[in-house]
Amino acid sequence: MAHPLLLQRGLYAITDGPREDLIEVCAAAIAGGAAMLQYRDKTADAARRHAEAAALADLCSRHRIPLIVNDDVDLAAAVGAAGVHLGEDDDDPASARALLGADAIIGVSCYDSLDRARHLAAAGADYLAFGAFFASPTKPRARSATPQLLREAKALGVPLVAIGGITAENGAELIEAGADFLAVISAVFATADVRAAAQALCQLFDSSRS
Repeated sequence: MAHPLLLQRGLYAITDGPREDLIEVCAAAIAGGAAMLQYRDKTADAARRHAEAAALADLCSRHRIPLIVNDDVDLAAAVGAAGVHLGEDDDDPASARALLGADAIIGVSCYDSLDRARHLAAAGADYLAFGAFFASPTKPRARSATPQLLREAKALGVPLVAIGGITAENGAELIEAGADFLAVISAVFATADVRAAAQALCQLFDSSRS
């Protein structure tokens, strides 16, 4: 059974920090309809990262959407985030849940591997992220995934996230293939109008329901 906060499909906006206007652009993405937000910052500035994550946790709480912290279980716990996203070099879902609690959202990267997805779904992951589906400016050397992988992963019964080079122009086919969320960085946060960019991506889900 899907986590209650993951029952609504939609845009999963992932930050591209550090940037001075981080809170403002995240608010714009939420105003544009983002259903979930991930704080992703690979720098070592612990104090700034804590302050930003805490501010985003408050922002997301006020708008009643989940804040997910990338890679850092301790930071997610410290700021009261809704959950954490784990890659292949991070903690396992059980360890993360032991720290964050039974109600936390534990998301995992499955890249291009259905076997990894099966294993992590059985281990209690709340969503499975696949990609990259298209060339990604954030991760130009990312492994490649295909829409068929989403179709096959549907049988696992866990919400699916598609990531990697996704735009309003190419995202519809991934929703059709089974993606519950489109995870987007550049096509939201590298634009001049973040709210409009988020709206354009959200409209793909509206179109898929009609």
